Amino acid sequence: MVPRFSFALFFSALLMACGHAPAPKAAEVAMAPVVAPDKNASADTSSWADSESPIPVSSSDPVWGRRDAPVTIVVFSDFQCPFCARVVPTLNQVRETYGPDKVRIVWKNQPLSMHAKARGAAEAAMTVFALKGSDAFWKFHDLAFQNQRDLGPESYEKWAVAAGVDANAFKTALATKKASAKIDEDQQLASKVGANGTPAFRINGVELSGAHPFDKFKTVIDQELGKAQAKIASGTPKERIYVEISKENFEAAPQKQEEEGEEEDSATVWKVPVGSSPILGNADAPVTIVEFSDFQCPYCNRVKPTLEQIRTTYGDKVRLVWRDTPLPFHPRANPAAQLARFARAQKGDAGFWDVHDRLFASQPKLEDADLKEIARAAGLDVKKALSAVKNKTYQKGIEADEDLAEDVQASGTPHFFINGRRLVGAQPIEKFKAIIDDEIKKFEDQKGKVAAKDYYDHLMKTAKGAPEPEQKTAAPPTAPAPFMGAAKGTVIIQEWSDFQCPFCLRVEPTLNELVKAYPTQVKIVWRDMPLPMHSDAALAAEAAREAFAQKGNAGFAKMRKLLFANRSIEGGLQRPALESYAKQIGLDLPKFKSALDNHTHKAVIDAESTAGTDAGVTGTPSFLIGPYYLSGAQPLPRFKRLVERVLGSSKANAQ
Repeated sequence: MVPRFSFALFFSALLMACGHAPAPKAAEVAMAPVVAPDKNASADTSSWADSESPIPVSSSDPVWGRRDAPVTIVVFSDFQCPFCARVVPTLNQVRETYGPDKVRIVWKNQPLSMHAKARGAAEAAMTVFALKGSDAFWKFHDLAFQNQRDLGPESYEKWAVAAGVDANAFKTALATKKASAKIDEDQQLASKVGANGTPAFRINGVELSGAHPFDKFKTVIDQELGKAQAKIASGTPKERIYVEISKENFEAAPQKQEEEGEEEDSATVWKVPVGSSPILGNADAPVTIVEFSDFQCPYCNRVKPTLEQIRTTYGDKVRLVWRDTPLPFHPRANPAAQLARFARAQKGDAGFWDVHDRLFASQPKLEDADLKEIARAAGLDVKKALSAVKNKTYQKGIEADEDLAEDVQASGTPHFFINGRRLVGAQPIEKFKAIIDDEIKKFEDQKGKVAAKDYYDHLMKTAKGAPEPEQKTAAPPTAPAPFMGAAKGTVIIQEWSDFQCPFCLRVEPTLNELVKAYPTQVKIVWRDMPLPMHSDAALAAEAAREAFAQKGNAGFAKMRKLLFANRSIEGGLQRPALESYAKQIGLDLPKFKSALDNHTHKAVIDAESTAGTDAGVTGTPSFLIGPYYLSGAQPLPRFKRLVERVLGSSKANAQ
């Protein structure tokens, strides 16, 4: 039994002992948008506890959102877990969509024993929380997940400082190991409520496990908001909502789960085309297993003997299809995938599967020297093979597989679709056999109406496809708007942005790459949305608009670059700095000063921000790519997919 420990007292003691660190700067983490508005997003700093709930939360936990928010999401998570990292953008979308008045998110530690660095990361994060509270914790949290492959003591100190914690105070507090007791307490709670894997969520007590898409969270949150509103209307105090509803939901949970029988949906048939992927086994087999996999993933390696046993058991009735999904936190997965694809180009499917086996046998040794030896042993042209790896010759095909994985919500590896039916993880053979046997029976029951060679394509005709991307409509700009890219581009991208927003800065290189990729097709139109939480953003927007008024797109681009480059410097977006930038890029300085004094461009900026809000844009950066909505500093492939979709629609309409 772990001795009881008051983390709140630890928090107070450390603040007294170590003093207050300098004011933190925002952690600049890719993908997550800054939510507008973020006022009151942190938990109340006074001591409080919802101890009567079956999933108790208190001021000893890192919290985002208001104390009396009607929906509480308790997150059991692990800083080294890839699926926990994958769900972070989804939780950011929850925050953006609902705001701190409707949702609070409470962190609970569940570092899994299989993740050697998870416990240390949790101790570091909770030390940051003890020293500087929830805001600092979430900044550390974002940096840790964004840089998951760099987990370690040096990174923890760097991220703590970035979150606003004094380095010496952090090292002193971390060395006490006092945060460890709170982590043990969280893990005991996780075990008690059955949150044995990560990520695991309890939404007002309703269980949701795994890195689900936003829609799954939205369904539960909306349901819980309805319950909360009814209770408030009947007289339940707001601060009691979580305790009362979580009790009811927790008690009802076992029966509800049994009735729904739904944790992993293996019945839905998903549209997972074979395409030109490598195939192992009889090409005309009635059962097709599509595997989304990663050569550096230990679980993909662990399931390999099971797949071999399946091939031995079922023979010509089963074929295996490979799809690449090298995960971003496995740095050697992509080079390995490039080598396997080169082997296929040189020696066909047999060459691919030979290198496939050698790569898994070599795991975790997948450095360049290891790949060179594998290429030599497989009889490949070693020089050409290594060139293909270095130049990412087969990147386009790998990205196509990753796009398909996203379409069918294959959010981790290994991930299987057996005749389109989902099976997740390195499961025992019994799990595979249950679906395979069922599919063989279905094929035999149709008594030859569809030949084996045509059977998979037949199933795919009625299979579930990818969900349609979200669409929004916005009023056009009220005045001539700054833009980058092609003046007559056929794909119009509207960007709502804020010069003080760290994520807007983070997406700038991606937008430059996008313009390079589509030099005559893409036009990115700037639309202002200075967020209330950013005190210098509005005046910076006015400065950029005046640069545009005086020198057009070229002037705006120069001012834009300077504003983003200096956004994190003290005073970098304040009046004296803005005037220095105007002088630097050759603006008429008296005219510039007059525009700022008289707020000449404020009406346009306000109108642009209102147009975004009316369209449903709630944070920055946000984009409309044609009609398709994309929120946050997303990676380049996400933009390119939607651009290609718009281009495809344009071609179809032109025919």
